[in-house]
Amino acid sequence: MKSWQQFLSNQGALFSENTLQSFGKPKEELQTARTGNVLTSLAHLGILEISGEDAVTFLQGQVTNDVKQLDGNNSQYAGYCNPKGRLLGLFLAFGHADHLHLQMPLSILEPILKRLKMYVLRSKVSIVDKSSDILCFGLAGANSAELLNGLFGLHPDKEHTLITLENATLLRLPGACPRFLIFTNQAHAETIWNALSENSQLVGKPVWDWLEIQAGIPEVVPATQESFVPQMVNLDALNGINFKKGCYTGQEIVARTHYLGKVKRRTLLAHIDCTEEPQAGNSIQMAGQTEAIGEIVRAAPAPEGGFDTLVEIRLESMEEAGAKAFWNEHQLIFKSLPYTLA
Repeated sequence: MKSWQQFLSNQGALFSENTLQSFGKPKEELQTARTGNVLTSLAHLGILEISGEDAVTFLQGQVTNDVKQLDGNNSQYAGYCNPKGRLLGLFLAFGHADHLHLQMPLSILEPILKRLKMYVLRSKVSIVDKSSDILCFGLAGANSAELLNGLFGLHPDKEHTLITLENATLLRLPGACPRFLIFTNQAHAETIWNALSENSQLVGKPVWDWLEIQAGIPEVVPATQESFVPQMVNLDALNGINFKKGCYTGQEIVARTHYLGKVKRRTLLAHIDCTEEPQAGNSIQMAGQTEAIGEIVRAAPAPEGGFDTLVEIRLESMEEAGAKAFWNEHQLIFKSLPYTLA
């Protein structure tokens, strides 16, 4: 992976603690994300590969979604809970050949890998970290589909559709802005990157985070592990929970939350006009109060300045406060999510 990082550095990439921050023009990169095509390397995300005769059965008993529906042509979001129904991780899951892949932040991959292996027992299952072998690019923008057509001759035309080619796997993500993941290996990475970069602005992780936030996609990082029941971060609205699949760790709590009626805590999209960056796990309060009514799920710099955030919050408190909530005395300005909450 160091050789790939060196390749990006030669193209102007700037890194902080091995995370791609920008290509030297962070403000310009953010502005382009609103109207043009952007390309980034998603090396801050890792991939676990689960294979073996019992792989599907094993994973079915671990995560919130029905992995039996993964047929090599699709993907899905899924949560991984502790016995109390609190999320240890959120994955983008998809099948490929005779195995399953789980994509997640590298920051939680090692403990997730260790925990999953604890439950393998006598199952015929192999769980391997493939983060160093599989490179992942993010491509987004109004013309991104045309760029893929020009390079590969086709593109996934529906959300969560997966196409496997000889030199890459293409996956379309949900959201109003067309966004795609391109998975490949070191042998093909430079050729694909160079072709796509001809008509795309190269950007860092903060820009991709901003696009994820606009799509309402939450994430779980070390600071927020075991903080949320899946519905609190809208996993049900993202079709990341299957309520008919049967047992998995934490299933009883997740099902109870669903069948008892309206979810009391949800994740909302909000803008914060400030210069200090909010961090995942930071508390949200009502005006003049010290008690937390929610917390930051994820945040990223916004093109107009300040930060856009996904905020998990107690809906009853929002109603009492007249929709006024604050982070570090900065008021949250709420925006519409791209999907409907029940």
